[in-house]
Amino acid sequence: MKKKAKRKSAPKKTLISKPKTALSPLGDRVLLKPLAPETVTSFGIIIPDTAKEKPEQGTVIAVGPGKKTDDGKLVPVSIKVGDRVLFSKYGFDEVKVNGVEYYLVSEANILAVLN
Repeated sequence: MKKKAKRKSAPKKTLISKPKTALSPLGDRVLLKPLAPETVTSFGIIIPDTAKEKPEQGTVIAVGPGKKTDDGKLVPVSIKVGDRVLFSKYGFDEVKVNGVEYYLVSEANILAVLN
Protein backbone atom coordinates (compact mmCIF):
# COMPACT_ATOMS: atom_id res chain seq x y z
CA MET A 1 0.00 0.00 0.00
CA LYS A 2 1.41 3.35 -1.02
CA LYS A 3 1.35 6.31 1.29
CA LYS A 4 0.01 9.51 -0.11
CA ALA A 5 2.47 12.32 0.02
CA LYS A 6 1.25 15.23 2.08
CA ARG A 7 1.01 18.46 0.22
CA LYS A 8 2.82 21.34 1.72
CA SER A 9 0.78 24.48 1.65
CA ALA A 10 2.39 27.66 0.48
CA PRO A 11 3.29 30.06 3.26
CA LYS A 12 0.58 32.61 3.89
CA LYS A 13 1.40 36.07 2.66
CA THR A 14 0.74 38.86 5.06
CA LEU A 15 -0.67 41.97 3.53
CA ILE A 16 1.12 45.11 4.58
CA SER A 17 -0.95 48.20 4.01
CA LYS A 18 1.02 50.85 2.21
CA PRO A 19 0.32 54.51 2.84
CA LYS A 20 -1.98 56.15 0.35
CA THR A 21 0.70 58.71 -0.44
CA ALA A 22 4.29 58.54 -1.58
CA LEU A 23 5.27 60.29 1.65
CA SER A 24 6.64 58.33 4.62
CA PRO A 25 7.16 60.24 7.88
CA LEU A 26 10.47 59.90 9.70
CA GLY A 27 11.07 59.60 13.43
CA ASP A 28 8.02 60.21 15.60
CA ARG A 29 6.19 62.24 12.96
CA VAL A 30 2.65 61.50 11.84
CA LEU A 31 1.07 62.35 8.45
CA LEU A 32 -2.49 63.66 8.82
CA LYS A 33 -5.26 64.48 6.40
CA PRO A 34 -7.00 67.51 7.96
CA LEU A 35 -10.74 67.31 8.51
CA ALA A 36 -12.73 70.02 6.76
CA PRO A 37 -14.01 72.70 9.15
CA GLU A 38 -17.73 73.34 9.32
CA THR A 39 -18.92 75.99 6.88
CA VAL A 40 -22.35 76.55 8.45
CA THR A 41 -22.92 77.30 12.12
CA SER A 42 -25.74 75.74 14.16
CA PHE A 43 -27.76 78.91 13.55
CA GLY A 44 -27.40 78.59 9.76
CA ILE A 45 -24.75 81.30 9.33
CA ILE A 46 -22.39 80.52 6.44
CA ILE A 47 -18.72 81.09 7.20
CA PRO A 48 -16.67 82.28 4.20
CA ASP A 49 -13.41 80.49 3.32
CA THR A 50 -11.32 83.54 4.27
CA ALA A 51 -12.68 83.56 7.85
CA LYS A 52 -12.14 79.87 8.54
CA GLU A 53 -9.41 78.80 10.91
CA LYS A 54 -7.13 75.89 10.17
CA PRO A 55 -8.61 72.61 11.38
CA GLU A 56 -7.22 71.10 14.55
CA GLN A 57 -8.47 67.59 13.79
CA GLY A 58 -7.28 65.07 11.28
CA THR A 59 -7.15 61.44 10.22
CA VAL A 60 -3.83 59.59 10.45
CA ILE A 61 -2.60 58.53 7.00
CA ALA A 62 0.95 57.32 7.83
CA VAL A 63 3.11 56.96 10.94
CA GLY A 64 6.89 57.10 11.34
CA PRO A 65 8.84 54.29 13.01
CA GLY A 66 9.30 56.14 16.30
CA LYS A 67 11.80 58.19 18.25
CA LYS A 68 15.23 56.97 19.36
CA THR A 69 16.25 57.53 22.96
CA ASP A 70 19.73 58.51 24.12
CA ASP A 71 20.41 54.79 24.69
CA GLY A 72 19.63 54.06 21.02
CA LYS A 73 16.37 52.24 21.79
CA LEU A 74 13.42 52.86 19.47
CA VAL A 75 10.23 54.05 21.15
CA PRO A 76 7.36 53.32 18.72
CA VAL A 77 4.63 55.85 18.02
CA SER A 78 1.40 55.15 19.93
CA ILE A 79 -0.87 56.47 17.17
CA LYS A 80 -2.20 54.09 14.49
CA VAL A 81 -3.15 54.65 10.85
CA GLY A 82 -6.86 55.47 10.67
CA ASP A 83 -7.05 57.18 14.09
CA ARG A 84 -8.84 60.51 14.27
CA VAL A 85 -6.76 62.91 16.36
CA LEU A 86 -6.81 66.37 17.87
CA PHE A 87 -3.53 68.27 17.46
CA SER A 88 -1.95 71.53 18.52
CA LYS A 89 -3.13 74.56 16.55
CA TYR A 90 0.36 75.73 15.56
CA GLY A 91 2.30 72.48 15.84
CA PHE A 92 2.26 71.20 12.26
CA ASP A 93 3.87 71.65 8.85
CA GLU A 94 1.71 71.87 5.73
CA VAL A 95 2.68 69.58 2.87
CA LYS A 96 1.07 69.25 -0.57
CA VAL A 97 1.42 65.97 -2.46
CA ASN A 98 -0.25 65.66 -5.87
CA GLY A 99 -2.44 68.66 -5.05
CA VAL A 100 -3.71 67.18 -1.77
CA GLU A 101 -2.95 69.01 1.48
CA TYR A 102 -1.53 67.04 4.41
CA TYR A 103 -0.10 68.00 7.79
CA LEU A 104 3.10 66.59 9.27
CA VAL A 105 2.83 66.57 13.05
CA SER A 106 5.25 65.40 15.73
CA GLU A 107 3.72 62.90 18.15
CA ALA A 108 4.35 65.42 20.96
CA ASN A 109 1.92 67.86 19.26
CA ILE A 110 -0.93 65.33 19.14
CA LEU A 111 -3.17 66.09 22.08
CA ALA A 112 -5.78 63.32 21.97
CA VAL A 113 -7.29 60.48 19.95
CA LEU A 114 -10.98 61.07 19.23
CA ASN A 115 -13.36 58.13 19.62
